[in-house]
Amino acid sequence: MTTTRMAPPRAGSAAVPPVPLTIEGYSVLHQMMRFDWRSWRQLQPASKRKIVDQAHRVLAEMEQTPSAESALYSLLGHKGDLMLVHFRAGMDKLNAAELELAALALNDYLEPSASYVSVIELGLYESTLKLYGELAERGVEPNSQEWKQAVLETVARQREAMRPRLFPEIPRTRYICFYPMDRRRGEEKNWYTLPIEERARQMHEHGMVGRRYAGEVKQIISGSIGFDDWEWGVDLFADDPLVFKKLIYEMRFDEVSAVYAQFGHFYVGVRCPARNLGTLLGGVLPK
Repeated sequence: MTTTRMAPPRAGSAAVPPVPLTIEGYSVLHQMMRFDWRSWRQLQPASKRKIVDQAHRVLAEMEQTPSAESALYSLLGHKGDLMLVHFRAGMDKLNAAELELAALALNDYLEPSASYVSVIELGLYESTLKLYGELAERGVEPNSQEWKQAVLETVARQREAMRPRLFPEIPRTRYICFYPMDRRRGEEKNWYTLPIEERARQMHEHGMVGRRYAGEVKQIISGSIGFDDWEWGVDLFADDPLVFKKLIYEMRFDEVSAVYAQFGHFYVGVRCPARNLGTLLGGVLPK
C-alpha cells in the first residue's frame, strides 16, 4: 500500500505537538442492566401493565426525538439483560436522560451491571499532518498565536464537513456490538511513543479494513479518555451479527490491533423498540 510522504513536522527548533487534532459530536452513554425477574414475576398483571405503559411512553419519546435519541437492546449472555444507548448534545443532557429513566417505576427492577461514558470522535490524522507540514514550511512556531488560529480554522472546517458523522442517528439495525478498547502501553510496546506519521499510517491501514464492510455494518467511534476507564468505545450496528465477528477478526491482523490494541468486554444485543417492551418483559399486554 502506498502512503503519502509528509514534510518533517518541525518548525524552527520546537517540536510539533504529537497529539492529532480531533473533532467531537454527540455525548454518549451506554447503560447495561440486569433485570430482577424474580420480583417481576410476583407482580399482578395490572401492576406490570402500569409500569410498562409508563416506561413505554418515555422510551418511545426518546427513540423519536432528534438530537436526544435513545435505543433499547436485549443483551445476549450473562453480562446483563438490557442495554440502553443514549446520544445527546452534551453531558448535562445525558445526565438528564439517566435521571429521567431512574425515576421510572421500572427502575425498581433494574440493577446496573456496567456503564460507559464517551463522546463521538473523529481523529484528524491526515489533516493534522498536512496542516503541521504547511505551518512548518512557513516557519510558524508551534503553539504561537498564528499556529493556534490555523488549528482552530482547520478544526472548524472539518467539524462542519463531518457533521453527519459527528451527530448521527442511532442506526435502526437489528443488532449492536459494543466494546471499549485501549492502545497498548507496556514494557516494550507503547502506542503513544510512536511518531505521529507512523500512527497515521497504521490508522489509515486499519480504516481501510472497515471500508471494505461499508453497507454491511455501521461503525461509530467515541472517545472516552478522561471520561471512562478505557480510551475509546466502539459501536457496531448490523442486521447480520456475523459481520461483527468477520470485521473484528480481520482487523486483529492489522498492525495497530495486533501489536497495540487491548479490548474490554464485548456486549451484543438485539434491538427492542419501545413498543415491544412489554413482550420483552414476559408478554405484558398494553392497555
